[in-house]
Amino acid sequence: MDQAIYRRGSRKTITGDISDAFDAAKAGGDDCFLWIGMHEPTREELDLVADELALHPLAVEDAVNAHQRPKLERYGDSLFVVVKTLHYAEPTSQIEVGEIMVFLGADFVVTVRHGRANPLSAVRARVEAAEEMLSAGPAAVLYAVCDEVVDTYSAVTHEIEADIMQLERAVFSPGNRDVTAEIYSLKREVLEFRGAEDPLVPVLQDIVKGRYELCAGTLEYFRDVLDHLLRVDRQVDAHNELLNSVLNAHVALIGLRQNQDMRKISAWAALIAVPTMVAGIYGMNFVHMPELKWAAGYPMVWGIMIFVCLLTYWRLRRSGWF
Repeated sequence: MDQAIYRRGSRKTITGDISDAFDAAKAGGDDCFLWIGMHEPTREELDLVADELALHPLAVEDAVNAHQRPKLERYGDSLFVVVKTLHYAEPTSQIEVGEIMVFLGADFVVTVRHGRANPLSAVRARVEAAEEMLSAGPAAVLYAVCDEVVDTYSAVTHEIEADIMQLERAVFSPGNRDVTAEIYSLKREVLEFRGAEDPLVPVLQDIVKGRYELCAGTLEYFRDVLDHLLRVDRQVDAHNELLNSVLNAHVALIGLRQNQDMRKISAWAALIAVPTMVAGIYGMNFVHMPELKWAAGYPMVWGIMIFVCLLTYWRLRRSGWF
């Protein structure tokens, strides 16, 4: 947990309890605000903050339980924003989803993070290093959080693109192995990615349209974040479509390979059928078979079988069955 008061671009760390911090922020004037950062707090820990800042109990419940969709809700004079965070595990190509909840008021901002993705220490350092950004108040913190999350989205899209290219090489390589399970697994990750980023688009669009007074001084910043998010949204859609194409191509190639195997089996069966038929005829042991009395009958039968087999092999090879 980290808590500090910001006034005129400078930070003042609070060492007392939440009540002392909030009182100090109020005493600082209109250009002063309190930022409290929490990581996976318990209900009791968050209630201490909620009681001092009069946070809505429904929003507090969402922040404790997590597993919320990206959204923005207004509770009186404050806003409650939920964004999904992503962490790409490179060894397994899995995407771990977390959340950041932001309570935003005129003189306070509370961030609640779940999961290991997007630790906010770097965001806090970034905001503290930009005096102009700090002058925008609590909305600057919301912008910095959204910008950090969307930048992570962009990095994850590059990782997914690299995974898709690797799958494409596996699909179209000679003697390709069966990667159906890998394609399906990556497709699930892309759909989970979409579930994290796509609902955030209307949230930022509402902010950019100026529907929330608390964010009125940072519209140009949020507009930039929205532009980056829309670019990510298009890339995720493209990745999903590309995975569909890769899966279809893989299934088609597997079917073609199986068909070629069946043709080879059928071709060998045709070659074996010729001597089998001749041997079956001469194995019937009828008495009146004039060929049995010929001195050249045995080599002639062998010659006919070899000739027919060679002719059959030649015709099948020309047809691509071998």
